[in-house]
Amino acid sequence: MFKFLKEKLKSAISKISEGVEREGKEEETTAEKLTEEPKAEQKGFFAKLKEKFSGKGEMSDGKKEAIEEKKIKSEEKQEIKEKPIIGEHKKIQHPKIKPEASRQIRKEEPSKKPEAIPPLEKIPKKAEAKEEPKATYKEPEKKGFFAAIAEKIITTKIDGKKFDELFWDLEMALMENNVAVEVIEKIKSDLKSQIAEKPIKRTKVEETILEALKASVEELFAISSIDLVQEIKNKKEKPYVMAFFGINGSGKTTSIAKIANMLKVNKLSCVLAASDTFRAASIEQLQQHADKLEIKMIKHGYGSDPAAVAFDAIKHAKAKNIDAVLIDTAGRMHSNANLIDELKKITRVTKPDIKIFVGESIAGNDCVEQAKTFNESVGIDGIILAKADIDEKGGAAISVSYVTGKPILYFGVGQGYNDIEKFDKEKVIRNIGLA
Repeated sequence: MFKFLKEKLKSAISKISEGVEREGKEEETTAEKLTEEPKAEQKGFFAKLKEKFSGKGEMSDGKKEAIEEKKIKSEEKQEIKEKPIIGEHKKIQHPKIKPEASRQIRKEEPSKKPEAIPPLEKIPKKAEAKEEPKATYKEPEKKGFFAAIAEKIITTKIDGKKFDELFWDLEMALMENNVAVEVIEKIKSDLKSQIAEKPIKRTKVEETILEALKASVEELFAISSIDLVQEIKNKKEKPYVMAFFGINGSGKTTSIAKIANMLKVNKLSCVLAASDTFRAASIEQLQQHADKLEIKMIKHGYGSDPAAVAFDAIKHAKAKNIDAVLIDTAGRMHSNANLIDELKKITRVTKPDIKIFVGESIAGNDCVEQAKTFNESVGIDGIILAKADIDEKGGAAISVSYVTGKPILYFGVGQGYNDIEKFDKEKVIRNIGLA
């Protein structure tokens, strides 16, 4: 069951994890370059300093001459400073400065007497400042450069655009397995919120994707299933009426026989109503099942009113105190408006306690569309997926409950009367490789 979907999902998840790890390796390479470049710069800088101060660097002839000239000038200045002045009465006047200008420059300022310093004992002492309590605020520890780099190396992060590219493989795998578009969009949105723009440990990329995908798929089956046996037992006023709908060849009549057998095993009585008066040999087919199971069947001739047949079956059940009535309706294409109207008439007359859609699991998206249309027309309450045992894709099983908002009740897993399984979401998740 769902083998093909399981393989495709496994392959798609592996591709996504490889893509995420590839992104992480690119980030790691960038981080390594960042750590190497500063070292190279520092090494070059100190090497230059060492070369400069150790005198190993070569000096051009022009630089040598400039240094010699500076040395000579400095020696001459030093000699002039150290030479004593002879004859203090002689004043050396700069040839460009006039005597009058020099007199204007040298104006004598009035002499100021230094203020008296008071004795030490008269100086007032300053009040001792009280020590204020130091604040206990502590700055938050900041991650160092290398700590941040180490974190990048062990984790990876993908942006929304890159996620869309990586999700394409998973999206194609789901589409190939007949998963409804609404479900694909829901899974994509869930994974994006869990994976995109969030750090993921590089050793747990595939594990993280699997967990996010599993959580998303579990939400597809959030609607709790119905226990038919318990529902019938709990109803105070008998009978419990069940109407079955579906298109031709979907396994509807066989599924009715399986439900009847299940009720019989659980010590509940039932009667069959052959309300499919349209298809040739439909009454005979249901009669064969009734005979094998030793269950009473109510029938009219072909072309009679299907609602009248169902009404008579309910009347018989009330008279005989029978627990349940199972109504077999004619197979209708969901696109045939006139035949759908006939089903509406049956529901108005019989007022069933539960309306069950029976579809082929192997029909994929067609099965989902059929269930959606029947739900809009007559308002189904539950779903039986026949031929689930030969369904390798599983798109209908994953999609139909989410799209219609109705629970899957049973899987048909063979042709025998006991070949019916109560829906178990954990088993579905295991079959598609998410557990």
